[in-house]
Amino acid sequence: MADPQGFLTTRERELPARRPVPVRIRDWKEVYEEQELGQLQRQAGRCMDCGIPFCHSGCPLGNLIPEWNNFAWRGDWSDAIERLHATNNFPEFTGRLCPAPCETACVLGINQPAVTIKQVEVTTIERAFDEGLVKPLPPERLSGKTVAVVGSGPAGLAAAQQLTRAGHTVAVFERADKPGGLLRYGIPEFKMEKSVLDRRLDQMTAEGTRFRNGMDVGVDITGRQLRDRYDAVVLALGATVPRDLDVPGRQLGGIHQAMDYLPQGNRAALGEPVESQILATDKHVIVIGGGDTGADCIGTAHRQGAASVTSLEIMPQPGEDRPGNQPWPTYPMLYRVASAHEEGGERLYAVSTTEFVGDDDGNVAALRLTEVEFVDGRPTSKPGTEREIPAQLVLFAMGFLGPQGPGVVEQLGVDLDERSNVRRDKNFMSSVPGVFVAGDAGRGQSLIVWAIAEGRAAAAGVDAWLTGSSSLPRPIGPSDRPITV
Repeated sequence: MADPQGFLTTRERELPARRPVPVRIRDWKEVYEEQELGQLQRQAGRCMDCGIPFCHSGCPLGNLIPEWNNFAWRGDWSDAIERLHATNNFPEFTGRLCPAPCETACVLGINQPAVTIKQVEVTTIERAFDEGLVKPLPPERLSGKTVAVVGSGPAGLAAAQQLTRAGHTVAVFERADKPGGLLRYGIPEFKMEKSVLDRRLDQMTAEGTRFRNGMDVGVDITGRQLRDRYDAVVLALGATVPRDLDVPGRQLGGIHQAMDYLPQGNRAALGEPVESQILATDKHVIVIGGGDTGADCIGTAHRQGAASVTSLEIMPQPGEDRPGNQPWPTYPMLYRVASAHEEGGERLYAVSTTEFVGDDDGNVAALRLTEVEFVDGRPTSKPGTEREIPAQLVLFAMGFLGPQGPGVVEQLGVDLDERSNVRRDKNFMSSVPGVFVAGDAGRGQSLIVWAIAEGRAAAAGVDAWLTGSSSLPRPIGPSDRPITV
């Protein structure tokens, strides 16, 4: 284990400081300062190397957390990154973006603050890059088989890297002009700078993965053409159909989906030209939805100079302590303060939008809401609580319903489940032989760590389909043994 007395001598949880709010809202750089290495290693030393490490149950990737905590504590960064990369293709992504269910499952967290697993993870991979320990791993021989991966988010990238390293010729199709999916155009620069993504894409390119950008599969190339040209297809399309809000005034100008707003902000932050950009400058901004996407909208609006920012959430405000019906090691619903919330604005809970009010030019000018209470599990308006708040920009961040139906999904003729996701079997293959699905397109909207886990598991299914068996790691599924077709 790491320090045998670490959890006794270092009882406080220490994280790197965030840059001062007045400074960071003036730029798009990541919000965290670099943590002093000795402090990070003391935190790694708090890991108890439990006989049953429940942090594993919190992580679908099966990350070997006690092992790389131990190596980090000892300063053995070469072995630390080897153990980290054994289960996770992209720890620099998860170390920045994952909400860390591993930490809420940490045994130490029963009666002390949990080990800072996520920070040890991101420090390990950053030191590995700095010390030249992250190198291309091209296959020793090619299989002669070809695979098309549709979508270049974390699920598609994980599947592509695993399949390339297995010796298959892999082409990743992305309809945007650059690969990365939501990692590039959905996640703001202040949460993950795009240079972090680009250096990993450089590694994948050097390994042999081919990227076909600006290709809208289903339009520029059909599903039938994909099936004719490639031995297998992996759908990693994500869940891109957003939830909407059908209330009076929805047609007014100034009301947008978050994923129409955030990509524009990312492009502008990187100096790319954006025509008719949606801007929050000098506007009263309302963000409907209290999750990570909502927080991304809040942080972006602050950096664009919004007059005010208010977020609305229909659910009651969570408490600061773990609820009794969400015991350890489950992931609890807690009141969390993201860096964007720290930067200002107001958060309103247990409220529901009833109407958008327009001005004489047909643009939104205000939002009418009412407080709600839950009766038999359903939100019910509380009489006498109606009020109006100013709003010149309204952003919907209420989640996503599933993958886009028209296009390649329809063209391939794959079956959908009751939630409109692509149905798949235990090997992640759809109802169409040779067509596989990974990530949100099959699972529904979920976490980045699940996307990577599904990409790795789907790659094992594809490899077995193409070659008869596979020894690729399979972090999720009914069996962790090598699979045989």
